[in-house]
Amino acid sequence: MASSRTFAILQATFAVVFWGASFIATKVALREVSPETVVWLRFLMGTVIIGIAMLARGEGALPLPRELAYFALLGFIGITFHQWLQSTGLVTAQASTTAWIVATTPIFIALLGWLFLKEHLGKLGVLGIVLATFGVLLVVSQGDLSLLGLGEFGTPGDFLILISAVNWAVFSILSRRELQTHPAMRMLFYVMAFGWIFSSGLFFISAGLWEISNLSLPGWLSIGFLGIFCSGFAYIFWYNALNIIPTSQVGAFLYIEPIVAVLLAAVILDEPLLLASLLGGVIILVGVWLVNRSYGSEKITS
Repeated sequence: MASSRTFAILQATFAVVFWGASFIATKVALREVSPETVVWLRFLMGTVIIGIAMLARGEGALPLPRELAYFALLGFIGITFHQWLQSTGLVTAQASTTAWIVATTPIFIALLGWLFLKEHLGKLGVLGIVLATFGVLLVVSQGDLSLLGLGEFGTPGDFLILISAVNWAVFSILSRRELQTHPAMRMLFYVMAFGWIFSSGLFFISAGLWEISNLSLPGWLSIGFLGIFCSGFAYIFWYNALNIIPTSQVGAFLYIEPIVAVLLAAVILDEPLLLASLLGGVIILVGVWLVNRSYGSEKITS
């Protein structure tokens, strides 16, 4: 029992490290190809790996037509649109800033749950939302809050990333019901497959097919990392860990994700380690912790 728990902890750790590094890998790939090409290649690889895992677990039963339609909706929201927002946002947003903004997703899950599902949000939750909002403003303005009054803070990509955090919250809430009735790998496969199919439209309309030949070895390594490890093995590791460790405990590992992104962005992309950004990031994590403590929300990671 102890050995299986240790292995589950290792899998959860590897999953969040991969997800933290995904922002840096995306930035590297975007130097050579468009966001549409990055998303299409990434989820082609991820769909194949998740499909193999699904079949290996004997979860390959075909869903009902109604369920397929629902998976298609989730695929568009959670894969096609979400990944377009993040990849396009990363063209101008820093990887470290992106990671801190994405970390606010549980805040939006709590807000949407309170607004539309009438779920409880206590005083701790309200305090957490206020703190996380201040933290995001601190990160995006790089510590110069006077820019808020001038409307001259942040990049266009920062706002796209913020929209992606809200979008992922919507996806997470919509996914809850189906996750309770479907094996995780089967649902993930169909959602990812539909998302990849929808992203094919953007890929073929753009110059995606011709861009592939422009990829250098670092470009292919970045996309391979995104597809194989971030969209493939990370999800398998994450759901394996959830089968052994309580959700609340596994969710704590997600606090590691932005820290990994910030450190790797500094080393690989030479992004500055600003004190204001680090302070804002800590405030965001404290705010998210307070919301999770008050609300008990689960975050399905990106």
